[in-house]
Amino acid sequence: MATTTTPREVLHAFLRLTADGPSEAMADVFTTDAVFEMPYLPPGAPVQEPGREAFRAHLREGAKLQKFNAVDHVHVHETEDPELVIADYRLHGQVASTGRQFTFDMVMYARVTDGLITWSRVYANPLDGAIAFDAADGLLEALRATG
Repeated sequence: MATTTTPREVLHAFLRLTADGPSEAMADVFTTDAVFEMPYLPPGAPVQEPGREAFRAHLREGAKLQKFNAVDHVHVHETEDPELVIADYRLHGQVASTGRQFTFDMVMYARVTDGLITWSRVYANPLDGAIAFDAADGLLEALRATG
C-alpha cells in the first residue's frame, strides 16, 4: 500500500532535521532543481544558487559557522493552494567561533510536490543575525552606504 506525504508532514520533517543542523541531510527533502530563497541575507552574503546540491553545499558551509540546537514554537499553516504551506518557528543555535547562543524567529514558505520541497523562501530578522555574529557595525555601514 502506497503512503502519501502531505506538505505539512514534509515541512515538519525538514524542521526536525533543522533542529540538529545545519546538516547536508536537510537538502534531501528538496527536489534536485529546488529553489531556496533567503531575501534578508546580510550585505555581502553569497546569493543562494538553485538546486539541491547547491543547497547542500550552503548547508555544509553553514555548519562551519553555526550549530542549531532546537526548533520550537512551530506552527504550520496550510493555504488554499494544497502544495503551499507556511511555517513560523523559533530556531535556537550557537555561533561556532564565539559560542554565543542565538534565537531567531523564522517564517518559511514552502511549495511541496510529490513529497519534496520544490521552492522555499525563508525570512528572518537580519538584525538578529548581525547581532549574533558580531556584524551589527558592518550592517550599519552597509545601510549608510545605500542611503
